[in-house]
Amino acid sequence: MSIRTVGVVGAGTIGRGVAQSFAECGFEVVLVDISQAQLDSAVAQMGRDLLVQPMLLGKPLKEDVKTVLGRIATGTELTALAAADFVIENVTENWDIKRAVYEQIDAICRPEVIFGVNTSAVPITRVGSITGRPAEILGLHFMNPVPMMDTVEVVSGHFTSEETLSTALGLLSEVGKEGIVVQDAPGFITNRVLMVTINEAIFCVQDQIASAEDVDKMFRGCFGHKMGPLETGDLIGLDTILNSITVMYESYKDSKYRPAPLLQKMVDARLLGRKTGQGFYTY
Repeated sequence: MSIRTVGVVGAGTIGRGVAQSFAECGFEVVLVDISQAQLDSAVAQMGRDLLVQPMLLGKPLKEDVKTVLGRIATGTELTALAAADFVIENVTENWDIKRAVYEQIDAICRPEVIFGVNTSAVPITRVGSITGRPAEILGLHFMNPVPMMDTVEVVSGHFTSEETLSTALGLLSEVGKEGIVVQDAPGFITNRVLMVTINEAIFCVQDQIASAEDVDKMFRGCFGHKMGPLETGDLIGLDTILNSITVMYESYKDSKYRPAPLLQKMVDARLLGRKTGQGFYTY
């Protein structure tokens, strides 16, 4: 199947990164969000990110910023996805919200269009089961910042076909990313391990074992990590951390996934990390 237009649902941090990555590689992009203000903000931020990207990656842009952004059309209605050849959904980790999106786009998009679920923890099989195209549903777990990360966790659900996996892996390759296929389970591999690590690091701060700075310094100095778990949490967004680990707690019924009370308190206070300017660190 020839894929030239990619639909992206959700213009948050990850969604705009996905849109930028595909636009940079010559794809037409339809970016949809419920808020035009959010869409305008996302496009403006992509412009700024593209300007600094050569310094961060050490290589020039293939095309100027205006040309790249010119490939991105925005809209506040899901009906704009009717032209898409492949759709990547990036809405919040809330099953009721995701379900409503898939029920709508399943009726809007052509039957052969593949849906990539960009999720940290929602089971891909569950998404497939509510659509009329379960074989065309798979997980595409992009990491932040999307344009700078060259690996994507690709999740095969119970119904996902080999053709769907092959098409998705080929598409990722076209934008310079390697897909690693894992099987469907809440949290998959990356978040099943990472969220527990971040959550336990938060417990360490909550229990006054060490400061956030010292917890992160241990991981950087002792294990060679580029970022400590609390820095990583701030980068991802503490609301996303809470949503993800709550999904795993509810799915596995295992106490090791219980959210730290300090995490809940910080989310309630809107201390979400980089995106709000304050989390475990000030930005």
